[in-house]
This record gives sequence, structure tokens and C-alpha cells, in this order.
Amino acid sequence: MKQFFIALSFLLLASNMGVEAATAVASDSLVADTVASAPVKKTFFQKVWDYFSLDGGHSESTNTFSVIGGPYYESTSGLALSVVGAASFRMNGCDSLSQLSNAQLAVTYTTNNFWSLVLRNNVLFPNDSRLITQVDFEYQPSYFWGMGFDNGDNPANKMMQKKYLASVEAELLFSIGSSLKLGPKVRWDYVNSDTIANPLLLEGQDLVLRNYGLGFAIEYDSRDLITDATTGCYLYLGQTFRPKFLWNHYAFSTTDFKASYYHPLWRDCTLAADFNAMFNFGNPSWAMMAQVGDSHRMRGYYTGRYRDKHMLNAQVELRQHIWGRHGVVLWAGGGNVFHNSDGFKHFLPNFGVGYRFAFRRRMNIRLDFGFAKSGQTGFMFGLNEAF
Repeated sequence: MKQFFIALSFLLLASNMGVEAATAVASDSLVADTVASAPVKKTFFQKVWDYFSLDGGHSESTNTFSVIGGPYYESTSGLALSVVGAASFRMNGCDSLSQLSNAQLAVTYTTNNFWSLVLRNNVLFPNDSRLITQVDFEYQPSYFWGMGFDNGDNPANKMMQKKYLASVEAELLFSIGSSLKLGPKVRWDYVNSDTIANPLLLEGQDLVLRNYGLGFAIEYDSRDLITDATTGCYLYLGQTFRPKFLWNHYAFSTTDFKASYYHPLWRDCTLAADFNAMFNFGNPSWAMMAQVGDSHRMRGYYTGRYRDKHMLNAQVELRQHIWGRHGVVLWAGGGNVFHNSDGFKHFLPNFGVGYRFAFRRRMNIRLDFGFAKSGQTGFMFGLNEAF
């Protein structure tokens, strides 16, 4: 918990590193209306004040780009320096009542020599279609326990594995009805790993892996806002095929299902529930198996400690605005990875607490501290809600 408050202090101090590039527009009702015959040039201090105001000196419906960065501590990677650029924009032709598209670019470097470059965007078009992309490049010194629940649960299996990762995923979804979308998806993954102390844990699998996938996705989305939902629900079903004729040494298919529900309980409080399932059929490699633990689900587990062909997890989160730009969350849940029905005899519990700071209107900086099985903990930093 000490790590959580240290990181929080660092983050608030580091926010002074922010710089802004945004479309110039008139201030909304949070800023006093000024009537002038000619534009008034703002002083440096006024610009700084606008940048750290709730709307950044702009109305909710304008195109903006904001940058925030600073040091923080994460249990899996050590002391880190991260810079995140977040953009909100509306595509030409979209009406003023439609949701804004969003994009994020995050660059991170840590004291454990981990580095990453991650680009995510969700672009909404006038015809109600949507383009969702994610591009990752990482160098990841991390621990590896092997495959299956029993190996992951054995502390003696823990060993360092250094690897380069790259992945590109894109989905183009077209509207086929009210809140319902369907479309194709593509995915490419590359993993280049060094040797490990106990190669038996790899079960003879390759250290260098390439995967090429094609498939489709269907989603139902009635959320009031993608990045900070308070009402509605989200259902997603993705199917990716990686056959041998697409140059895959390990041929398999992946079925990915997500379901989220949001409901206001009382003033400034939202109940959010989430269910996630992944099933791999065929022969997935060690790097492409379903894994427990990341910054969105099963927070507190070391990412990849528990991995197998299939995975199920669920969580319920209470999100409460406290005052001003500050809020807290509490969550509880659990899940597991498994190879067959015998895996259901195991259960991995998960719960945690988080702090939210409204960097922009309905755009939160997220600091989460998660608790897991056998005293495992994890600290996460991010932008927008976990789900």
C-alpha cells in the first residue's frame, strides 16, 4: 500500500510536465463568459490554469489532445516513467450529439529495463461504423512459471525470461442494427524470447513465434460513454482463426467473449460488472495461451503467471465520486485458467481498491492496488476505467 501512495504523490507532482495541443474554441459554462470585440491573448499562467482545469479550457464537444506523464511504481516492472498522450476528436460528418472518437499513445520505461510503446484508438464514423486498433511494441523482462495452473502455483518454477513482443490488431465493425455491429478482424503477433533456466517448462515449444490470424467480431454496445460508462451494457464476441496455411507453426483458433454492465446506484455512484472468457482450440503456443492478470482484469496477479488454453474471470466494481475531481473504486472478483474440466476445482480470488482523478471531463487517471492469492499484490497506472 505504501507503493500506492508514493506513486500517487509522484503522479500529482509530475502532472506539471503536461503540455497541450488542442483546437482553439470558446470556453463552456465552467469558465466565465467573456464578451469582446477582439480575441483576448491569454497569459502563460492562464494557459497553465486552463490546461489543468476539468475541461482543459475547452468545451466537451471539441477536438483535444492532452499529455500527462510522470514516475510511478508497478509491482511487475519496478519504478517507471510513463508519458501518455490522449486525444478526443469527432470525425468529419458526425453530428454534435455523437460520441467522440478517442486515441492513446503511451511510452513507458522502467528500472527493470522494460520498455513499451502502445497505440490504441477507437474511431467512430458518421455511418455508425467503428475502427478499433491496437499496436504494441515491448521489451519485457518478466518471470515465467510454465503452463497450467499447477506450474503457475509452484513458486519453485519462477524464472526470468527476456523477450521482445510485437502485435497489431484491428477490427472494422459495421452497424447492422440498433447498437449492434459486425465486421472483420485481423491480428499479427511476434515473440522472440531468450532461453530459460528450465527449458522443460516450455514443453519443447519454440522460443521465436509468429502468428497470423483472421476472423470476425460482433458487438452490442449501449454504453452512454465508451471511456467512462455509467449506464448501459457491452457484449463482445470475437473469433480469430490461425490455420497452418497462414504460415502458423502452431495452428489454433481463439474465441473471446466479454460482457459488461453499468448501473447507477445512488448519487455519483456506478455499479459496474464484467465477465470475460477466452477459449483456445487446437495447439496454441505458450505465448498465445490465455493468461490471468493485467491492468484491466484480475488486477493484482502477475501477468502470465497462470496461463493455459482456456480462461474465465468475473469482477464487480463500485465507482464512487467523492468531491471535486476525486473518486474511489472498490472491486472483487475471481477466475482461473484451465485445460479441461479438472481446472474448475481451482479458484483464484481477486479484490482491490483504486483512486480516480478527473484529468479531463469523464477521462480519469487510474491508480489501482489489487490483492490476489497467497499475498500477491499489484499496482496499476492507467487512463480511463479498467472496463
